[in-house]
Amino acid sequence: MNLTHLDENNRPKMVDVSEKKNTTRVAVASGKIKMCQDAYSAIIDKKAKKGPVIQTAVIAAILGAKKTSDLIPMCHPLMLTSVNCYIDDMPELPGFKLSITAKLKGQTGVEMEALTGVSIGLLTIYDMVKAIDKSMVISNIQLESKNGGNSGEFKRA
Repeated sequence: MNLTHLDENNRPKMVDVSEKKNTTRVAVASGKIKMCQDAYSAIIDKKAKKGPVIQTAVIAAILGAKKTSDLIPMCHPLMLTSVNCYIDDMPELPGFKLSITAKLKGQTGVEMEALTGVSIGLLTIYDMVKAIDKSMVISNIQLESKNGGNSGEFKRA
């Protein structure tokens, strides 16, 4: 198997996408954060001491998607055309599910941007209520779907 991020001398490289066609590419990723009831209530009741947790996490998630190439060494800097973040309450955990949809018209996919955005958004929630609950668990960060590009469509079953 040829690894695309290694050259003929086994040195790391960024994949050359210059010959690929510009196509519309969309990726959706999600993840969850579970916390104690007190932390969950502080967020829901807007009583977290660090400010509006959900709004801050949305902004952080979007910024995380935009900064992916600064964090993941082999990712190309991309001109994203859209990044949407959704946070759903999950009182049964208690906690939240965060989802990102990233989109562009370009030569390479946006899966890493969606996954990075989810990770940064969830870490922001953790940071903002860690004084209440240091035992929070971030889990299930995963690609839900993607389309566009040579590898075609993927949808998690």
